[in-house]
Amino acid sequence: MLGKLVRITRASIGVPKGTLGLVVKKMKGAVWEGEEDLPAPVLYTVLLCGQVYERRFLIQDLEVMEVVEVCSA
Repeated sequence: MLGKLVRITRASIGVPKGTLGLVVKKMKGAVWEGEEDLPAPVLYTVLLCGQVYERRFLIQDLEVMEVVEVCSA
């Protein structure tokens, strides 16, 4: 997932749905005390297009974009 172009599928404050970004980091989230049997959530840090900052998202809030090469004849 690192280095992939992604589209944000859920709007949040300052980030509208459909915003494009580049995944730059993968981190494991924290597990609360008493919930050790649950898997730690994975957070992805995304550098947003048109913004000067990064935001963290869960995998279900990201859609990997397929890059297609277009040839002109």
